[in-house]
Amino acid sequence: MRIELATEPGSPERPNEDWASTAAPAGGRGGALVLLDGVTPPVGDDGCAHSVPWFTARLGGALVELSASRRDLTLAEILALSIRRTADTHRPLCDLSHPRTPQATVVLARWDDERVEHLVLSDSVLLVEGPDGTVRPLLDDRLDRLPPGSLASEEIADARVRNKEGGFFTAAADPSVSSRAVTGETPRAEVRALAALTDGASRWTEKFREGDWTATLGVLRKVGPQGLIDRVRELERADTGRAHLRRGKTHDDATAVLVEL
Repeated sequence: MRIELATEPGSPERPNEDWASTAAPAGGRGGALVLLDGVTPPVGDDGCAHSVPWFTARLGGALVELSASRRDLTLAEILALSIRRTADTHRPLCDLSHPRTPQATVVLARWDDERVEHLVLSDSVLLVEGPDGTVRPLLDDRLDRLPPGSLASEEIADARVRNKEGGFFTAAADPSVSSRAVTGETPRAEVRALAALTDGASRWTEKFREGDWTATLGVLRKVGPQGLIDRVRELERADTGRAHLRRGKTHDDATAVLVEL
């Protein structure tokens, strides 16, 4: 097994809100992967005394601990318990009902000799490569299926679609959101490699259209996670007219993990 990981903030003036970790072996067998992309709140009160990096570090720490040690729990159960643990650490000080209480997208994967389990919540990506080189993206595409105008402003998104039925979901303070995640499993014999990407790294495919998901995994294998992030940064700097990045940050936090099984 070989594991490579790289992460880079979108700006040196802001802390990196992504978080990633792996465990090998997990529970004495196989391994586990955790990837979070913290959601940057708008300027102003979010009801919380803590930063997004504080939140992702605590949620991520709980997720990797439980993914690695509790094989009796499903990944959805692990996400629910981790959210509850994290919420309990700051509930006395913070308004966890605020729509912008700290939150994150989630990718979880766990494997042993028999199977590879997965969980994806919101717009980070998990890629699964088969023995023949076929790459299958595991996606939560609810953001792509929102009604027109749903993201016209932060206020509209918060009121209509953020963590709401018919909208999209992130891991915040409600453990029941784990039931909204995309979950499943694949026989271990059908998986040669895994790759997890926050949307800052997946821009190479999703925004700049430099190649499909098979090409993305090929870049990761050739130049590594940092090499993929470097290529994204070059494309961002070249997009001076924002032809590809019409909405969102010019440079986003970017994290990529490659696991060769």
